[in-house]
Amino acid sequence: MSTSPLMDLRHLDFLLYELLQIEQLTQYPRFNEHSRETFEAVIDLAHQLAETQFLPHNRKSDLNEPRMVDGKVVLIAEIGAALDAFNQAGFMAVLADYDDGGMQLPFVISSVCDALFSAANPSTVAYPALARAAANLLHVYGTEEQKRLYMLPIIEGRYYGTMCLSEPQAGSSLADIKCQAQPQADGSYRLTGAKMWISAGDHELGENIVHLVLARISGAPEGVRGISLFIVPRWRVNADGSRTERNDVTLAGLNHKMGQRGSVNTFLKFGEQGDCHAYLVGEPHQGLAHMFHMMNEERIGVGMGAVQQGSAGYLYSLQYARERRQGRHPDQKDPATPPVLLIEHADVRRMLLQQKCYVEGAQALGFYAAMLVDQALDPDKNVRRESHLLLELLTPIIKAWGSDYALRANDLAIQILGGYGYTREYPVEQYYRDNRINPIHEGTNGIQALDLLGRKAMMQDGAALQALFKRMAASAQQAAQLEGLDGFAAQLLSGIKLAGEVTAATGQRMLAGEARLALANATHYMTMLGHLTIAWFWLQQAMIAQRALPDANAADVDFYQGKLQACRFFFATELPQIKHLAELVGDADQSALAMRAEWF
Repeated sequence: MSTSPLMDLRHLDFLLYELLQIEQLTQYPRFNEHSRETFEAVIDLAHQLAETQFLPHNRKSDLNEPRMVDGKVVLIAEIGAALDAFNQAGFMAVLADYDDGGMQLPFVISSVCDALFSAANPSTVAYPALARAAANLLHVYGTEEQKRLYMLPIIEGRYYGTMCLSEPQAGSSLADIKCQAQPQADGSYRLTGAKMWISAGDHELGENIVHLVLARISGAPEGVRGISLFIVPRWRVNADGSRTERNDVTLAGLNHKMGQRGSVNTFLKFGEQGDCHAYLVGEPHQGLAHMFHMMNEERIGVGMGAVQQGSAGYLYSLQYARERRQGRHPDQKDPATPPVLLIEHADVRRMLLQQKCYVEGAQALGFYAAMLVDQALDPDKNVRRESHLLLELLTPIIKAWGSDYALRANDLAIQILGGYGYTREYPVEQYYRDNRINPIHEGTNGIQALDLLGRKAMMQDGAALQALFKRMAASAQQAAQLEGLDGFAAQLLSGIKLAGEVTAATGQRMLAGEARLALANATHYMTMLGHLTIAWFWLQQAMIAQRALPDANAADVDFYQGKLQACRFFFATELPQIKHLAELVGDADQSALAMRAEWF
């Protein structure tokens, strides 16, 4: 077992170098100055900082949530100290170009580092994660001046950033936002309106906060087609980059959360004095498309952050089960017999194995998707196209399946600790509370399911789904040649056929104008395709383990046997559930849709 409370480090090496073989990324010109040694050095540094600077105040920030004093946000001092160390180590610039002072590392390496920080303290890492995502968006859509004034200071660790989408009256329905932008003679805009649920929306951690705000230019079309994207700095900036007066952005209140209490969540008002300066990013009325660059990055981050909370709970409950003695086996009748370790009980092993399957399967999926981001640099246009399609399809699965099932893992961790798990003296209850937001923010999991079935699975006549099924089938064909894995290969192929038929039937209903009926069971479709995808990753891990076992050293024999047993467990207990889910989706079950509001 890993000695780290953040991640099983042997499992991490397995994912990166045996499953994903990330060293091949060094063949791309952008990464050719890197090697496995530089990758490992950065990951080791992230792990060290996560353990020494982020983990120690995780509990303290939960007990001492942000306060609003004289219109300012007050945080515990340890958050600022951790972020200073984070910035000094260069992690805000991990993805940035060398010319901009960055490390120019692959996205998958950045994702691994973020995973370690998320496992240690999801609240504190939220501040730089949002800022870096804002910088990445500006790198793509910002003007050269906007990059100089707002992107570079984020990379340098001096500025932070946010994404301002939701409004009090609209929630997730962005078509209903009312924030308005009035054009000015100098090319800028004056913004008025309010935004709700803004993480890191106000604090004193840096010199400035770059709010990326969705709003409508006066006279814009209704709905999402009329949305534009704006930079709204907390402090206005001169042409030479120096900070001037405070912009007309007001902290109207704080939201008091169930978990992740260390990351401040705000209600902001713009233009109460009629003088909120804003600057258009990209093209008018293309704001939502531009914002998706940041949103998709954040959705992968949210999914993986959720999985890391699940992983932290799993590792803690595993260690607890290995140390705590309680009860006896059913056939031990003598009460004088010493109690056995919790891990000796079959039901505890079941709960541990479920956690292992959920978190290690989802980690494999998440880092695989991160590597798809890097493959956008591949010289082969077919590789670039297929990687993009797969990333589009898998992003909602990472976010929704990952956060749903990581939360189930946290629930199982609490159950293993029993009454102790329900108390604040043990960390597993905080892992659960911190994780509960992840099925909600960055697009609720219901929205992710609608997106997956209604758009991603159907786009380009199902091209993304076909690409996924092609890769799954190739793995199944390889597994069929290995003793003991042939049955799993057949099971995976059967699941591919079933999912394809259900998707086709749903597509026909949508073409017939029955969108509500077709999408009524989108959440079941998400679970079905998520389970099928995780099964694929477990089969890949099992193949690697089976091939490696004959030459493995003593320590690795146990590791690889654990991979094989987890694969057997998932295929025996989890994957068969997709048959019923497929029936619900394929038959367009109307149990929920036909339930009238007045019947509740």
